[in-house]
Amino acid sequence: MQILIVETNDLEELPYTIGSCASLVALKLDFNQLKALPEAIGKLTCLEILTLHYNRVRKLPTTMANITKLKELDVSFNELEAIPESLCFATNLETLNIGKNFADMTALPRSIGNLENLQVLDISGDQIKSLPESFGLLSKLKIFRAEETPLEVPPKEITKLGAQAVVEYMADLVVRMNAKPQEMNRKRKGFWSWICRIFSC
Repeated sequence: MQILIVETNDLEELPYTIGSCASLVALKLDFNQLKALPEAIGKLTCLEILTLHYNRVRKLPTTMANITKLKELDVSFNELEAIPESLCFATNLETLNIGKNFADMTALPRSIGNLENLQVLDISGDQIKSLPESFGLLSKLKIFRAEETPLEVPPKEITKLGAQAVVEYMADLVVRMNAKPQEMNRKRKGFWSWICRIFSC
């Protein structure tokens, strides 16, 4: 079996035995009452598509890092509080929809820049105020949706310009942030050189 569709069944729990379905390529669990996914989901190493929008999931298992072939993940309209850093090891991911998790979702994983093949990212309706510094590494990002999200970094006028404008803004921001300490060091060195010259006279 390569495709399993279990939608609109009021399913509250996914059995641990799902891990034995090693040949699954697509798993669709939309419109249920799931609160979590079992750790065994990480055994689905052939999985490319996982959708579970309109559930009640609060967190994703760290074992999802093992699903290295995953290309599409849709966890919109849930109660997610965070995306595990381990998900950023799924570097084949092309589409990530974590929108409409509302007040629960307040940040993206710091290492999201590892998702080098990411093309579509939806955080609309979440409470994310700032994108992580590594966002500037998402060179393949084509679509970035952040409607009804209180983003401050980058500002809204940048997000309106499109995905690559956001990527470039974040990349430039990191460069500017890294330049400040170097500039401060140069000023300190200049100050002490001046002091030394005075006392050497």
